[in-house]
Amino acid sequence: MGMTMTQKILAAHAGLDSVTAGQLIEVNLDLVMGNDVTSPVAIHEMQDKGFSKVFDKDRIALVMDHFTPNKDIKSAENCKKVRTFAKEYGIKNFFDVGKMGIEHALLPEQGLVISGDTVIGADSHTCTYGALGAFSTGVGSTDMAAGMISGRAWFKVPSAIQVKITGNFQKYVSGKDVILHLIGKIGVDGARYRSLEFAGDGLKNLSMDDRFCIANMAIECGAKNGIFPVDEKTLAYMKGRTSRKPVIFEAYADAEYDEVVEIDLNTLKPTVAFPHLPENTHTVDEIEKIPIDQVVIGSCTNGRIEDMRAAAEVLRGRTVADGVRVIVIPATQTVYLQCIKEGLTEAFVKAGAIVSTPTCGPCLGGHMGILAAGERAVSTTNRNFVGRMGHPESEVYLASPYVAAASAVKGCIASPADLD
Repeated sequence: MGMTMTQKILAAHAGLDSVTAGQLIEVNLDLVMGNDVTSPVAIHEMQDKGFSKVFDKDRIALVMDHFTPNKDIKSAENCKKVRTFAKEYGIKNFFDVGKMGIEHALLPEQGLVISGDTVIGADSHTCTYGALGAFSTGVGSTDMAAGMISGRAWFKVPSAIQVKITGNFQKYVSGKDVILHLIGKIGVDGARYRSLEFAGDGLKNLSMDDRFCIANMAIECGAKNGIFPVDEKTLAYMKGRTSRKPVIFEAYADAEYDEVVEIDLNTLKPTVAFPHLPENTHTVDEIEKIPIDQVVIGSCTNGRIEDMRAAAEVLRGRTVADGVRVIVIPATQTVYLQCIKEGLTEAFVKAGAIVSTPTCGPCLGGHMGILAAGERAVSTTNRNFVGRMGHPESEVYLASPYVAAASAVKGCIASPADLD
């Protein structure tokens, strides 16, 4: 049987003609990434072992985004450690306040990841870059340290699940509903250490922002990575962002998949993941009135410009319900500026929301949106584990920007159709 798309990328980066699922290989890396939480640990390990140089100062990216702007002394010290390291080691791609963004939106935007790359990042949602036809996956800080030193990493070659997408979206349905539906269907461990390889004629109806969102949450069903084939939309997105030439890999026609999961976009409805797992999904039309206290629109999952436009479409000319706090977080400075230019920021503020500088902040219970005991939030983020956004007795409901914005107006979980 032939190789999958992921297996072909890994084989090429390992200098091998072919690989098979379960094989242990060592590959060359195109990029190593870390943030203000994971990089300090990697830096400590690297320096503690006496390494004074990195493999390539242009192929390391350090993004200060999780607790940035710094929320306390500990986060300030962590960022200072990374700043000092970046300066001493000549790291070109260092992103701090004023230039940073949420890492998994920022790196593709900056052209640091392109089709055919192999990328590791000390953050579990590094799988986002599969939207570009790259192999990307999250690792621990010690693996990040080894990657910064050697430019290499070892992997067990994953087997794959093919996700065949057909049809087109109905109104108020988006990529977030696709991935929540998939996780609800196969479970949080349904793709454990396997690739999610997307295919089907419905892919042409997914925007790049949809694809980034879907690939981002591949880890939430246990996948090693999620990956999309390269098409005209992919190439258009990358154009002008880098001088590097993308390398396009395609799965062999006889590629072997453990299973095939089919998703018909025509039948998808706005979907919400209830506490306390992303697999606990319900469509909006199944949900009885559930009052909420907070809405978060942003993150590496849904903080891109299309997400901002979707939320503004719902909020424009309407008012946030009494007792509901709404936090909107554009994922990068570029997205923030675009929101201002298009009048989206004005729509958010007039509706009664606040607009934040790019930060991961509330997504991981870091800052700018911590929940108290008994509070409920509808969030466009990617995880809703116990205590994820604050108190262990709080609740997080995952949804698309459309549903999050409509819920903010209604004061309970709702679809934009409920506002018509």
